[in-house]
Amino acid sequence: MIKFDYVVKNVLGIHARPAALLAQFCVNSKSVVTISKDDKIANGSDVLKILSLKAMKGERLTITVEGGDEETTAAGLKELLHKEFEEKKVEVLKIAFFGTKDYDRTFFSELAKDKGEGTYNCDIKYFTSRLTNESAYLAKGYDAVCIFVNDECGRDVVEQLYDDGVRLILLRCAGFNNVDLKATKEYGITVLRVPAYSPYAVAEHAMAILQQANRRLHKAHNKVKDNNFALSGLLGLDLHNKVAGIVGTGKIGVCMARICKGYGMTVLGWDAFPNMDLQEEGLLTYVSKDELFKKSDLISLHAPLIMGENGTYHLVNKDTISMMKDTAMIVNTARGGLIDNDALIDALKQGKFHAVALDVYESEDSNVYTDHSDDVITNDITARLLMFPQVVLTSHQAFFTREALQSIAVVTMENARNYNEGNDYGEFEVRG
Repeated sequence: MIKFDYVVKNVLGIHARPAALLAQFCVNSKSVVTISKDDKIANGSDVLKILSLKAMKGERLTITVEGGDEETTAAGLKELLHKEFEEKKVEVLKIAFFGTKDYDRTFFSELAKDKGEGTYNCDIKYFTSRLTNESAYLAKGYDAVCIFVNDECGRDVVEQLYDDGVRLILLRCAGFNNVDLKATKEYGITVLRVPAYSPYAVAEHAMAILQQANRRLHKAHNKVKDNNFALSGLLGLDLHNKVAGIVGTGKIGVCMARICKGYGMTVLGWDAFPNMDLQEEGLLTYVSKDELFKKSDLISLHAPLIMGENGTYHLVNKDTISMMKDTAMIVNTARGGLIDNDALIDALKQGKFHAVALDVYESEDSNVYTDHSDDVITNDITARLLMFPQVVLTSHQAFFTREALQSIAVVTMENARNYNEGNDYGEFEVRG
């Protein structure tokens, strides 16, 4: 255990921005960090708890680091705490926030509270409606819009945003296929995203729903609720000694590969830009797409959705499905367009696939994050998929953990601040 004291030097105290950066640092550390002031104690990974300390200039904090990488974590914390946060005098950035849910406000509202030099210096107006060509007018008079995966930002919307004075699109997600990047480039609108918020959250959800479909946990739960303890219809497959195929070996794909390895699986990988270090460490073996589809018992999709020739749109289609084992299991937590729904449904009708787990699927936009519990199911694809007992659907929620929401808010606000102050965007900019 390492313990050290720090006297707050920032004129505004430990306000939203330093608290956010501290929390993000601690989330990515293997050690457990606690920050205490007097009799109050905060988990270093929780930005809201850090803010609740209300540490002002001149007050003393005690930081405790305990765990696997104590020295590295303690050194990094000291560097971060003693860093002079840049202060530039800029105007408040006005942001129109679309598709707002209660959980969005949890972190964004706290981070946006402070105004002035050294803060995020943003003013957020929350709108519950998604961004579409019908709602884009709401952004008039704002400098930026903040949108999510189910918002629509095609050319017509980009043109309207530009006419209304918007010069920045903040994506609070990794994907950007819902934005017309040719149009944003043409109109000089900057697009910034959150390339990775919690790869662990997505990979863990992928394995959770895959196992739900494999072991028929959704059916088991309903049977027990009906006082039915028979095992008929619940037969699953061992994952141990099976072959897992990881399509897309970025951060999320790597997390999924490690989970599969932990189950005792042999892991194959495919990526347009393979990371050979993963093969050298023995985590996976790179193969062609066709070989992966033919040999894998479990196929997990983590590739970006890329349209056009040699893209990934409908990567799983009639031809590639025909290569797969009849008992194959497939899970998609990436983008719905990776799978051809019609081909998938036709295969399911023919008895193909032991388990299918989808957190995303084409035509999901009208359902995502919306309560239709009192409505008739009008989405044909949703209704057809729900007919099959081996299919599990969830509502684009793989990212949905507290750590991920915090990370999304912090990175999005850092992006807003960098734009407002004219700083470098690095990997966060999406170019047309």
